[in-house]
Amino acid sequence: MPFPYASPEQIMRDRAEYARKGIARGRSVVVVQYADGILLVAPNPSKALHKISEIYDRIGFAAVGRYNEFETLRQAGIRYADVNGYNYNRKDVTARALANVYASQLGMIFTDSIKALEVEIVVAEVGEGPEQDQIYRLTFDGSVFDEQGMAVIGGQSDAVATRLKERYRVGAPLGEALDAALSALTEPGGERPSAGQLEVAVLDRNREHRKFLRLSGPRLERLLSEAKPSTPESPLTEPAEPTTGEGGPKPPPTAPDGDIDTGSEPPL
Repeated sequence: MPFPYASPEQIMRDRAEYARKGIARGRSVVVVQYADGILLVAPNPSKALHKISEIYDRIGFAAVGRYNEFETLRQAGIRYADVNGYNYNRKDVTARALANVYASQLGMIFTDSIKALEVEIVVAEVGEGPEQDQIYRLTFDGSVFDEQGMAVIGGQSDAVATRLKERYRVGAPLGEALDAALSALTEPGGERPSAGQLEVAVLDRNREHRKFLRLSGPRLERLLSEAKPSTPESPLTEPAEPTTGEGGPKPPPTAPDGDIDTGSEPPL
């Protein structure tokens, strides 16, 4: 028996805790369904290191954690998709099959290697209709979760997911879905990231062949301006209450009591 001895349960707990701490240091990534496909949003100021990428015609990839580790997984997924699409049929390459491959690889590394991979990934596939869309979240130990409508990985994922559920609406247009994602990624009282600090992409079911599209430049700035929350304007001074004279009765109000209508939010 080697010395010092540690039980298998303790070794697994230590590996899991090590991986969770590394993943929590990254910034969260939000993946949500919208009316025409799937939206992927990640705070990422880097122009060279992508957290969101394309795997195949209808499949997207998002990850948090150590870049070199999830980049290796991304490349392995592309090779798997290309080989199977070439040998069989492009329609045989699905997010479910790719998620199973990733789960097997992550689980094997977590069990057999000294150090677990500090990564958490999402594999998303857009279908012909919203009911065919698929979003799979995979953790460092190979666990697979079939998410419905939305997924959050990395960082303070629980807090981000709570804020996302408050704003997300099934079947929302792209602008509204982006607004919900940015609201979830922004800390309460904080300032939303600008276009240069974001990495945004969509899997658009209305596009021909390749569904993956990065949103950047003027198009992203226009969407961000549409998704900017409106703030009601408050009057600078309060008008004096009219009277009919000293000690006289006040006239009836000229408008119904209640909150002032400041208008609806801008179109999304």
